[in-house]
Amino acid sequence: MGSKTSEFQVDSNLDYDRETGVKGIDSGVTKIPRIFIDQGIILEKNNTDCSNNQLSVPIIALQGINEDSALRAEVINQVRNACANWGFFQVIHHGIPVSVLDEMIDGICQFHEQNTEVLYLRNYDLYKPKATNWRDSLGCIMSLDDPAHPQSCLNDIVMDYSKQVLTLGFTLFELLSQALGLNPSCLNDLGCADLLLLMRHYYPPCPQPKLIMGTTNYKDILHHNYWIDVPCIPGALVVNVGDLLQLISNEKFKSMNHRVLAKWAGPKISVACFLIMQANNKENESRLYGQIKELLSENNPPI
Repeated sequence: MGSKTSEFQVDSNLDYDRETGVKGIDSGVTKIPRIFIDQGIILEKNNTDCSNNQLSVPIIALQGINEDSALRAEVINQVRNACANWGFFQVIHHGIPVSVLDEMIDGICQFHEQNTEVLYLRNYDLYKPKATNWRDSLGCIMSLDDPAHPQSCLNDIVMDYSKQVLTLGFTLFELLSQALGLNPSCLNDLGCADLLLLMRHYYPPCPQPKLIMGTTNYKDILHHNYWIDVPCIPGALVVNVGDLLQLISNEKFKSMNHRVLAKWAGPKISVACFLIMQANNKENESRLYGQIKELLSENNPPI
């Protein structure tokens, strides 16, 4: 049974088993269940053209920044401008081999396409929002000292990938510290890269991509009220400032809304790496964070 949403046919069957996740229903369907339909994205696409193809997210090359002080100063300035004006940038020549990135993507694909009897937390927003996202997800928290995880098709590559991302994160936080005019070790000393929350997202092919969102407000970037597409550059990584860095920088750096749109072709796979602080200090006391004191003054009070 179907019903119309604007000019689109949708499945009004309310008996969809949410525990199957998205991968459990994507094979052979021509109409998506109503729980995945995002009225906001339909309204946006019907009423306005809010995309801008003339703008592009900054691309920053990291090669040679530890050997050439002039080059490092130039890169720090690029990072500062990107964080202040965009809240996003892409990094290339970052030191993580393309083979590692490709192996991580292949491992995620294998995991999500194995026997459907495998149980895991597929989609944490499957039950709460009015329109759920068209994706299945697998997440874990990693550190350099973490033991291997039991998923056989992801075990080794997750460890290798996580270590390399944490190493890159350390470098990025040095650059971000210097872009704020601080000691290079400032953000790392605060524990900004203590842990890595690794979220692996699998977006199956979608028969009606104009009706749904892959991830709410992620991947396309909202810049001056325009959605800006982030093109796929082989080997590049997208860096997002995030809300905490916006807070502790006293909004010198900006955190921007972003989204992932669903596609007919697929699957599409992404790996979101959240560099995070531990909630407690070594004495197991809660940490309290606010604006970095060196960034505050009478003329620049806490926002």
